[in-house]
Amino acid sequence: MHQLLARKSADRLLAESEAPERRLKRALGRWDLTALGIGAIIGAGIFASTGSAIAGDAARLGAGPAIVLSFLLTAVTCGFAALCYAEFAAMVPISGSAYTYAYASLGELVAWIIGWDLIIEYAVGNIAVAISWSGHFRELISHFGLTLPAWIATDYRSAFDAVKAVAAGAGDPNTLFLASAVADAPRLFGLPIIANLPAVVIVALVTVVLVIGIRESATTNTIMVLIKVALVLFFVVMGAFFLKAENFTAHGGFAPNGFKGISTAAAIIFFAYIGFDAVSTAAEETKDPARNMPFGIIASLIICTVLYILVALVMTGMAPWQRLGTPEPMITALQLSGGDPKLLAFARFVVALGAVFAMASVLLVFQLGQPRIFFSMARDGLLPGWAAKVHPRFRTPHVTTILTGVFVAVFAAFANINEVIDLTNIGTLFAFAIVAGGVLVLHVREPNRPRPFRTPGMPFTPVIAIVACLFLMVQLPRVTWLRFGLWLVAGLVLYLAYGYQHSRLRGSADA
Repeated sequence: MHQLLARKSADRLLAESEAPERRLKRALGRWDLTALGIGAIIGAGIFASTGSAIAGDAARLGAGPAIVLSFLLTAVTCGFAALCYAEFAAMVPISGSAYTYAYASLGELVAWIIGWDLIIEYAVGNIAVAISWSGHFRELISHFGLTLPAWIATDYRSAFDAVKAVAAGAGDPNTLFLASAVADAPRLFGLPIIANLPAVVIVALVTVVLVIGIRESATTNTIMVLIKVALVLFFVVMGAFFLKAENFTAHGGFAPNGFKGISTAAAIIFFAYIGFDAVSTAAEETKDPARNMPFGIIASLIICTVLYILVALVMTGMAPWQRLGTPEPMITALQLSGGDPKLLAFARFVVALGAVFAMASVLLVFQLGQPRIFFSMARDGLLPGWAAKVHPRFRTPHVTTILTGVFVAVFAAFANINEVIDLTNIGTLFAFAIVAGGVLVLHVREPNRPRPFRTPGMPFTPVIAIVACLFLMVQLPRVTWLRFGLWLVAGLVLYLAYGYQHSRLRGSADA
């Protein structure tokens, strides 16, 4: 047990990161980091999962217009966690995010568990983002009279669920489109070939950009962030002209399902907030990380919270909340607003364009984060050494970047978005709780360690973060807990089979 809980000191982590053959290029400033945070946060969550959070579904209650309170509840939870991340990121500016912080405070076993868990947040989360990007891409090109065959633009489960819905009497255009995939798809040994090709293509393009370099990746992300923020503000301004006061008070009132609906929705829309912690994965490529990391993490969270609240107010004011439970709730709200058809058609085009840019930037930031976590784990010996290689020209972790891209692309081709969002949420909440616990423990173990940024309100801030994360985790379905448990067990087996035997920390003075 002593070996399993052995810690790697922050001083050793910093020293190892400076080895010339594994040193990453420091090129990012505070606004680059803020843009990375916004790029990671504003994406599939606000453009897709908000609809089911507002309207609910067969398994969960919706928040209705009180979705604004759900956003605030989630923002507060993330805010407490963000302060803990900011302290660690300034004190230990190393790639690896929560994995590295757990290694420095809670020991190797917990670090491995959180590193394995972060695959759920970054790689599995990106599968959902790629799938959602594909759907909005189809909406965008439809404005130019272009249509992709359904069998190369969806997944098996969505296609066969649509067939069942049509058989039950559903006749909306999107369901009919998805159902056509089964009938139109080519066959191989009698089985229909159905795959989400746009999702694969966007992941491949993002992977190429990330291999080329961190400076190029950050510049590309900043451009996309500026575009998507402008388009989100366009939706807010446009929608403000179609607000109807009765939509906030009718249909069961402002909070039709009370606090239960608000808290359940908060657990769903948590997917809209994951990403601010992705800023910390770029700590090793940041200029003056002690000052810039806390700024980037906290600023990106504040900016996105303000935008989310504005979007939620406008969306629920434009249409009855029960009718917003679609994969594209912003577009649905425009369709139901009752405005001039030509003006609304233009607005739908702009929103679809914004969603395409929004989710492309999320893909880029998450694809940037996951390889750097693998990179840090390999540098510690918990993964094979080839995963810690840096490209001799671009100075990026190219091996893990390519492997992550292949993993995300393959599963994005065939997975259903609803199967991965809940799993991503529980994995991220677990990571946030671990980081908060790590800050608390390190304050006890090393109270005199220099801290360029100190979490305010110690020890209450990390305790509140842990409690809030656990509260939101409890709101998720049982099947999500089961899948999460199985994932952690698989990771533990891999650690005992490889990581424990090859750890560079084993037998060192830090242990």
